[in-house]
Amino acid sequence: MNPDPIRVLVVDDTVVYRKVITDILTQIPGVEVVGVAANGRIALQKIDQLCPDLLTLDLEMPELDGLGVLRHLQESRRPVGAIMLSAFTTAGADATIAALKLGAFDFVLKPATGSMTESTEALRRELQPKLEAFARSRPVRGALKTPPQPRPTPVAPPPPRPIMPGPVGRPLVVAIGISTGGPQALTAMLPMLPADLAVPVLIVQHMPPKFTRSLAEDLNARCSLSVSEGREGQTVSPGEVVIAPGGSQMRIERSENLPVVRITDDPPENSCRPSVDYLFRSVAHEFGGQAVGVIMTGMGSDGTLGCRLLKRRGATIITQDEATCVVYGMPRAPAEEGLSDIVAPLNRIAPEIVRLVGKGAPVCR
Repeated sequence: MNPDPIRVLVVDDTVVYRKVITDILTQIPGVEVVGVAANGRIALQKIDQLCPDLLTLDLEMPELDGLGVLRHLQESRRPVGAIMLSAFTTAGADATIAALKLGAFDFVLKPATGSMTESTEALRRELQPKLEAFARSRPVRGALKTPPQPRPTPVAPPPPRPIMPGPVGRPLVVAIGISTGGPQALTAMLPMLPADLAVPVLIVQHMPPKFTRSLAEDLNARCSLSVSEGREGQTVSPGEVVIAPGGSQMRIERSENLPVVRITDDPPENSCRPSVDYLFRSVAHEFGGQAVGVIMTGMGSDGTLGCRLLKRRGATIITQDEATCVVYGMPRAPAEEGLSDIVAPLNRIAPEIVRLVGKGAPVCR
């Protein structure tokens, strides 16, 4: 944790939630609650007065809602983070995706349980690791807005591989693992991939059910590639992107060089479902060296074991650099272990993917 306490302003129109969140935060080391606000308009006034580092921010509030607060912060360029409190509904998921794209650091779900004790404990379990991740990220927050950087040099360039069928041929699939900061990063990166990308793209974004569908729909409207939430038995063709559905595991089987999606209820891995390791393991088994694995911004270490297996099978590994990660957690271990072939800033990941896999897929949109 950063030696300076995180100054938090609690913003919620429900007095019960203001009290519960305040009680939770005061019990977390390194956190100082500097005030509360009952709506977004009051929150903006208190931001000027109290100079918080972070808001816990409800989405639905009178006078000015959570999205309105985020837009104001974005326009005024105030260096204030936000963790959203989201309802487990389709509308809540859509609003949360919008909030993340407006710069919110992360979100937690409002518990659905009727027990106050269980609700409080559920919120504490969700909030504490995200507050700790925010504290670690403070020295590099805002780095996603850095100007374009020079083309990265591969950390450990792999030997040239002939373009030929078989286990050492040109990559046939790209698999991406991403978590905290993911929606914003994917919104920046995926539209840079061309519609005729020569391979399919599989993504695990750590999110609950409903939220991954909202994310896929939003990205599909922004990308020349076709983006969808994964479905059982779906065959993924070149130029298509599939996002693992929240609350389930996604693996792939290979059929005529194309991935076939399998959605399962297998247990969480690294406390995650969907899990990056789970997907990457199947990609390594089915495609071996004909795969590109990409690890982007996120907290935790999900994906490290999958990268090790992909690397042993001859795949190419790209990791996002520290400067452009919202949280430099998931990419850190593969990079420090020497698994990364390329360490790239956010704005170079798509060009590196295109360089590795090429173009030539039929344009279907």
